[in-house]
Amino acid sequence: MSKPKVLVTRRWPQAVEGKMAQIFDLCLNTSDTPLTEAEFTAALGQYDAILPTVTDSLPAAVFQSTTPRTKILANYGVGFAHIDIAAAKDRGIAVTNTPDVLSECTADIAMTLMLMVARRAGEGERELRDGRWTGWRPTHLIGTKVSGATLGIIGFGRIGQAMAQRAHFGFDMKIVVQNRSAVPAEVLARYNAVQVTAIEDLLPECDFVSLHCPGGAANRHLIDRRRLDLMRPGAFLINTARGEVVDEHALAQALSINTIGGAGLDVFEREPKIPRELLDSDNLVLLPHLGSATRETREAMGYRVMENLSDFFEGRQPRDRVA
Repeated sequence: MSKPKVLVTRRWPQAVEGKMAQIFDLCLNTSDTPLTEAEFTAALGQYDAILPTVTDSLPAAVFQSTTPRTKILANYGVGFAHIDIAAAKDRGIAVTNTPDVLSECTADIAMTLMLMVARRAGEGERELRDGRWTGWRPTHLIGTKVSGATLGIIGFGRIGQAMAQRAHFGFDMKIVVQNRSAVPAEVLARYNAVQVTAIEDLLPECDFVSLHCPGGAANRHLIDRRRLDLMRPGAFLINTARGEVVDEHALAQALSINTIGGAGLDVFEREPKIPRELLDSDNLVLLPHLGSATRETREAMGYRVMENLSDFFEGRQPRDRVA
């Protein structure tokens, strides 16, 4: 029996690509640039499986103009808001993702952003590199203490809990949680956390707010001007979830007039385009979507995709099927 023909839409770790090439008839996007919607439409008629990433946009229109050969979209990443799930299902295409394996490293990046913006590390490094540092002085780059502060976590799934683990046990932070469903009492107790019903209840109580909720249309601009106004004047916003969750224009305004103390972003609405008003914000730390960017995690994500594909083509239910 011939091997399933599989398209990998971006370059993956070499070890994973090599392993997959042994199992599948693999086609690699050697240019490592995002495919256009027209290219995706064509690919749906040519491949048994397509392996997209968060950089790929697969709206409903991609699925409507061809008779698909593709039977599965095995997404490389936990988030799948870039795929029109309903349209894929209508064409009989399964969708899987890669949960679990990136939770720890994404939480590490959230902690990195929180520490950097609170202690003004980005400003300090820029000052050093520009040759503007004149030496130690008592009032230089005074930041905000993280240890013992109150952290609000919006979205308390695997990554949110990994963030709570670091914040509570590493920095003795008080944890306040907002989640769309009730968090089991034993999970809250693990971090001595308190769950509140609404985001509006969480924001005024916290020194730091970290976003770990899903993206997509339902959560677009979840953090808007009105909610930014509810934050404490010296509080900090951290986003490692999805770029569309934060209204970037409203955030830039809040930073410019010091409505909040600062922010740290690893994701953006229109990646890789970053608004100039954000680039010019001194009280903002920016990272280029590094949440899962460790060798161990990126390889584990690839192997998880491979497992889902093998299960699917061998007639088993993939454990990470989302549609």
